[in-house]
Amino acid sequence: MTLIILDAGHGPDTPGKRTPDGKLREYHFNAAVATLIGDFLTKEGIIVKYTHASTQDVPLSERTASANRMKADAFVSIHANAFGNGWHSAQGIETYIYPQASKSSAALASAAQKALISACQRPDRGVKKADFAVLRDTNMPAILVECGFMSNQTEAALLQSKAYQRQCARAIAFGILCWEYGR
Repeated sequence: MTLIILDAGHGPDTPGKRTPDGKLREYHFNAAVATLIGDFLTKEGIIVKYTHASTQDVPLSERTASANRMKADAFVSIHANAFGNGWHSAQGIETYIYPQASKSSAALASAAQKALISACQRPDRGVKKADFAVLRDTNMPAILVECGFMSNQTEAALLQSKAYQRQCARAIAFGILCWEYGR
């Protein structure tokens, strides 16, 4: 059976991870989407585990160590992006992999990014490479998805919308399933 680790990036108390008007904390979007993805994948027979906690900020080292101990098939970290300190015009969806990522990570990132762009109709910022701990320190294919900018007024409204959260979750779950069935 396939085991997918879902990670609601950051935690409920991580400083600064919110919209400029304070109406949305990034964790609340991330956790809602992670839960929805988990529901979709479970219905498809995929085993899902989570690395985050709703009551505290779980350190990155604990998140990656937990995923590695479980010998997961993939690690997917859910995020909402931001640029600068106030409202900004930056917008769109992007997915990250580690600079020395496996072909499997690249395939997972591509599948998730394509599904998100198709489902959400936001600007495509592409698949990018970054030295993020959750990508570097995991022993399995790993991606970090940025579902829109909290610092963009249009996307901040979308990120707070249950309909957009479901769109993102369905798209990411679809990308995971396409990757899973294609490997």
